[in-house]
Amino acid sequence: HALPWRSHSFINTTVIEIIYTWVFNEFPSFVAEDSRRFISQVTGNLYVSKVQPSDVGSYICLVKNTVTNARVLSPPTPLTLRTDGTMGEYEPKIEVHFPQSVLAARGVTVSLECFALGNPVPTITWRKMNGNIPKKARLRKSQAVLEIPNVQLEDTGTYECKAENPRGGTAFKGHIQIYTFPQWISTINDSQLDSGDQLHWECKATGIPRPTYRWLRNGELITPQSRVEVVNGELIIQKVQQADSGMYQCVAENKYGAIYCSAELKILASPPVFSLNPVRLIATLGKDVLLECKPRASPKPRVTWRRGDRRIHPSRRIINSSRSDEGDYVCRAENQFGSAEMTAMLRVKEAMRVELSPCKVEVTVGESVVLSCKVSHDPSLEVAFQWLLNQQPLNFQQEGGHFEYIQRQSSTVDLMIRSILLQHAGKYSCRAQTSADTLFAEAEVLVRGPPGPPGVVIVEEITDTTATLSWSGGVDNHSPISSYNLQARSPFSLGWQTLRTDPEPVTGDMESAMAVDLNPWVDYEFRVVASNAIGTGDPSAPSRRVRTKEAVPSVAPANVSGGNGRRHELVTSWEPVSEEFQNGKGFGYIVAFRANGTRGWKEKMVTSADSTTYKYRDETFPPLTPFEVKVGVYNNKGDGPFSGVVTVYSAEGEPRDAPSEVKASSISSKEIKVTWRQINPGPGRPRGYEVSYRKDSEQEESGKKKKTAGNETSMVLTGLEGNSVYVITVRGFNSIGQGPASTANTAKTKKDPPVQPPANLMWIQEGTNVSLNWEPVKSKDNESDVIGYKVLLSQEGRVHHQVMRTITPSAVLSLPEGGTYIIEVRAVSEGGEGATSSQVRVLTSSGKTDTDSTISTEEFWSSVSDHWVLGHLPDQGLFYPHCSVWPGSQL
Repeated sequence: HALPWRSHSFINTTVIEIIYTWVFNEFPSFVAEDSRRFISQVTGNLYVSKVQPSDVGSYICLVKNTVTNARVLSPPTPLTLRTDGTMGEYEPKIEVHFPQSVLAARGVTVSLECFALGNPVPTITWRKMNGNIPKKARLRKSQAVLEIPNVQLEDTGTYECKAENPRGGTAFKGHIQIYTFPQWISTINDSQLDSGDQLHWECKATGIPRPTYRWLRNGELITPQSRVEVVNGELIIQKVQQADSGMYQCVAENKYGAIYCSAELKILASPPVFSLNPVRLIATLGKDVLLECKPRASPKPRVTWRRGDRRIHPSRRIINSSRSDEGDYVCRAENQFGSAEMTAMLRVKEAMRVELSPCKVEVTVGESVVLSCKVSHDPSLEVAFQWLLNQQPLNFQQEGGHFEYIQRQSSTVDLMIRSILLQHAGKYSCRAQTSADTLFAEAEVLVRGPPGPPGVVIVEEITDTTATLSWSGGVDNHSPISSYNLQARSPFSLGWQTLRTDPEPVTGDMESAMAVDLNPWVDYEFRVVASNAIGTGDPSAPSRRVRTKEAVPSVAPANVSGGNGRRHELVTSWEPVSEEFQNGKGFGYIVAFRANGTRGWKEKMVTSADSTTYKYRDETFPPLTPFEVKVGVYNNKGDGPFSGVVTVYSAEGEPRDAPSEVKASSISSKEIKVTWRQINPGPGRPRGYEVSYRKDSEQEESGKKKKTAGNETSMVLTGLEGNSVYVITVRGFNSIGQGPASTANTAKTKKDPPVQPPANLMWIQEGTNVSLNWEPVKSKDNESDVIGYKVLLSQEGRVHHQVMRTITPSAVLSLPEGGTYIIEVRAVSEGGEGATSSQVRVLTSSGKTDTDSTISTEEFWSSVSDHWVLGHLPDQGLFYPHCSVWPGSQL
């Protein structure tokens, strides 16, 4: 069955926008609209063309206000299926349709609804009678709605919707009529008329239906009278009077609206008045003179002329004036409101004549030229000069110093043009003016210069390496074009580059040429530059951007090399080919290699255009196997060239041999020095060495390791424990791995130095000499034997200090500079230095003894006889066990 289901009524007191939807069973499950189901947005009704078992359920109508977003729900309505029979097929019946006459304002959106019931479900189609459906129209809701946005007058017409199924068809027709509000085409303007003139106003408007017109004066309707005529948009008043003054309105209206335009009418009434009296006129001999009389008056006055007592013609024009025409002329003007007179005083002078006129000249850009102008004139008049270029006055301040006005005499002026430019070409006029007349003297200045830019450049044909260009010639600036230069730029060029051409050169009579030696598959812009005997002009505008055709690559990779890598790898590297030389899509590399002495090449493809390396792995490669390697290029067009053949070695292996002649010897209680012999170079060249060490009593896993920074063959192990035996091995390593370990060696660290510091320091100071002695330090059984002492002398506030060794518990020191000195003592043993004694502070006076004598080198040396000195004194010199030297001293 077909189901037309009507919504509940909702009364709206104001015009609002509402949307109808239907809820199926429960919110938010909405009824989906398709060719079988339709919701009218005009009535709100739900229509089901052919009911199915899936449609059984509860339905609720939902109405939404799109302005306030308020929603209203109807009570639920159930839908059940009858079981007393089956509905057979039947022809369509249009249940929903638009009105037979649709009236719409221009610019709105018109929606036409058309939905039919039927079994099978009907198909809806639309057409416009005697025309085509507008292209902007849209079909919605399975073609049940025809929507025409922004309707215009041309959309007016009869529209038909047709519903069809296999049982038959039916149609409905309706007419869309577009209406428009009135719009002004022309309006009226304020007017001022003399009393007795005619007023003629007209206003015009468009609209559908066509507007009618009304006229109002001061808000009251104007009706036709003896002097007043109203015809549609025209208002005519004959012989206006003062009473006709006021505000007038023209009203254009149709049944959809009205528009107004307004204007004020003023009627003038005044006696004649002259703004200037008397008027002084100066004429030149032989010229015509017009005596004008133009008073302000309303209505227009009657004008008469007289000279002395004699009346003359009202529109007095003096032909071929002479001295006898000089004199006073009186104009009288009168109307019904009064009269007035004006005197014109005429004087006749000699006419000006040009005695020296500027001449036509041709100059080259950068040169200078002088134009001269001289006139003769009546000596009683002053003459003023002005220079013009192409009828426009020259502004000397704004011309960049190119122009200079030179007045040599009262009747002679020159125009100096310095460093002339192309834009200075044209017609120069010298205007001489007096109060009587004006003269012009004109000359043309032609400026020769480089050519102007050629016209638009067109790319006629493009190949992989050539472009055929054509252009139109620009102005030659009075010097014939001798040649053209073709230029191009691409994303890879530094600005514009000059191109090679065919033919070569491109002569000035040509307007087409071929650019050659371009790179394939590159975007280019082209331009043309013209040259003549003067120079090279500005370039043309760039052509449109074009890309050359693809081609096989022609540039091989550069700097092919390789090596290193992991075990059993052959690493090849190269510099990538710039995109400028890739010549097409699908660019990549071909890496070819073969072991030295073999014949066949193995080739591998590298598909990335940005790749710079390729690694080939083969477990059968011995380390450092030499290979011949070359790298080629390809793209979608084919294979390009290969680079030259280079020799590349496969990756090396780890070191094969263990270091030999490993020796370990104790330096102190915390240090052991390890030495070995370097491994012979081979396929596993070492990059450094690793020393493993552990205490003999520790497990191998707890051992420590230390690497050399390079290929050194010795190492000092530090941070060890005293009086302990250490097991030491050495092995080489590189980037591949480690080599075998050497035979284990052992070394025992010396006992720790004494913990007890020197005690009971005593000293005697005699001037700058200090005698020290202290109690000897006795080592314990687990400590190294004392073999001497170290005496440290430092000056307070200074970094450097003096070191002195002695085998006895006493020392004599000489303090060469004044200040405070700090003295400390440490015991020295095979295991290292012991603890530091307490400090002794000694103060000396400015480096002098009590007898004001300085210590000599010999005296200082004798003070440390039977001892040896290490380190250096502050600001003195370096000291060694056998000799010490101060700057400037001799031994």
